[in-house]
Amino acid sequence: MKNSLPPRVVVDGLAFAEAPRWHDDRLWFSDFYTHKVSYVGADGQVVAVLDVPGQPSGLGWLPDGRLLVVSMTDRRLLRQDPGGLVTVADLSKHAPFHCNDMVVDRHGRAYIGNFGFDLIGKAPVQPTVILLVTQDGQARVVADDLLFPNGCVITPDGSTLIVAETFAKRLTAFSIAEDGSLFDRRVWADLGDASPDGICLDAEGAIWVASPPTSAFLRVREGGNITDLISVNNQAIACALGGPNRRTLYMVTGRVSDEEKSLERRLGRIEAIQVEVPGAGLP
Repeated sequence: MKNSLPPRVVVDGLAFAEAPRWHDDRLWFSDFYTHKVSYVGADGQVVAVLDVPGQPSGLGWLPDGRLLVVSMTDRRLLRQDPGGLVTVADLSKHAPFHCNDMVVDRHGRAYIGNFGFDLIGKAPVQPTVILLVTQDGQARVVADDLLFPNGCVITPDGSTLIVAETFAKRLTAFSIAEDGSLFDRRVWADLGDASPDGICLDAEGAIWVASPPTSAFLRVREGGNITDLISVNNQAIACALGGPNRRTLYMVTGRVSDEEKSLERRLGRIEAIQVEVPGAGLP
């Protein structure tokens, strides 16, 4: 990547940040182990919006502007109503372990991944599912046999969902049916040594990928060609394209660890760098 300026630090001292989202001219994010959903305002100050006892992860918004958040450890989808948080759906019957990242489409349908196994406890890797939750709380499996489905994006025309399969080291694409079902599964890109976590889409159809084990953010085209690589000192966790023209790449870094170590070390950070191609699609 041709950029002579180093990334600027937006926020540091986080326990373990995830799910960065650009929404309403603010950068939103979850911090797992402080149980907070927060945003960074124009003045650079962090404002805590929600406390999620079950540990927040994926974020998204309904067409009417209400916030949705994944509650990880109790495997629920929550919604922020004027009176407080309410449960949209209990996903524990479908998700074998912690729920995780999410993308919400323009119809308010939430696509939610889950670990499939106890990652921190170093359990054997097991395949798992993507769940679809409608606005009325109906949940169903729309894809299976995925190895740690993580960050997801939806193309601007709403026709394609692309998911990061962390333990398969690939990006996998699905076509989206009118009722939200997923079909026509195909490999969008094999990533070699990179293990994708959070991802975001740009206006040229390329995807920025955060790869924790290789400590890098990669810009990848369909088929696997890597056009840009940004190395970071910590693990690369997630990313989002935002800012006034969606040309600011927000990079979340940290260290995958347990709650106690994460709260003690506070290695989580969000940095930002300008890129040439603006963001597109959802989230």
